[in-house]
Amino acid sequence: MFTGIVEEIGEVTTYTPNDPLSKNGTTLTITLLPSSSSSSSSGLLSDCHLGDSIAVNGVCLTVTSFTLTPSASFTVGIAPETLRLTNLGSLRSGSRVNLERAVRADTRMGGHFVQGHVDTVAEIIKITPDGEALTFRFRPKNKEVLRYVVYKGFIALDGTSLTVTAVNDEEEWWEVMLIAYTQERVVVAGKKVGETVNVEVDMTAKYVEKSLRGYLEGLLGSASAEEQGQGEEKKKGRGLLEKVVEGIVKQGFS
Repeated sequence: MFTGIVEEIGEVTTYTPNDPLSKNGTTLTITLLPSSSSSSSSGLLSDCHLGDSIAVNGVCLTVTSFTLTPSASFTVGIAPETLRLTNLGSLRSGSRVNLERAVRADTRMGGHFVQGHVDTVAEIIKITPDGEALTFRFRPKNKEVLRYVVYKGFIALDGTSLTVTAVNDEEEWWEVMLIAYTQERVVVAGKKVGETVNVEVDMTAKYVEKSLRGYLEGLLGSASAEEQGQGEEKKKGRGLLEKVVEGIVKQGFS
């Protein structure tokens, strides 16, 4: 579990597709860069252990090796499924990536609950300056995720927790705004129109959808049972469902 608050930016040192020397498929080695606000070395690996989880551009990956000297770096394996669902396959030596360690019990939740399980990728289709801020517009590859994107809701883009500032379901895009401070600390700010980001929608929306679907399916089942003469209690369920549908229809026509 992560928060979407990027701790550091790392640089890809090596990217080896189908690494013959590894059992982990494609391997990625990332070197940690000195903090922009300090001359000291990175502290991201100061408490690292083999098997730890680190989010790389929003993708939860397992540390398979690491070193602290002469420069701090770590290696992760990337499964074929991960390459299909994310933009990690486009990384090359020199690419910069957002990094965040898994949360601890005493971590402040400055962003939102991020699992590191990417839902789809989205293409940057527009970048608009707004004073010192930048507004980015994204169009997802999998349009189904749009139902989980709401105005002022959470979304994780390349592992960065951001607030949705606009949504257009018909034109299939949403927007976020990056203030100057954020621009200096995440890789999204350096991307151009046509490039992609990893997208993870707020998982709370998925749980709500599943619960509501189960509830409504239960009502439908109750309606069917009532029609077969199984009691007045079932009829109440059908009446409630009809009210729900009636309300949706009225709202649509208005």
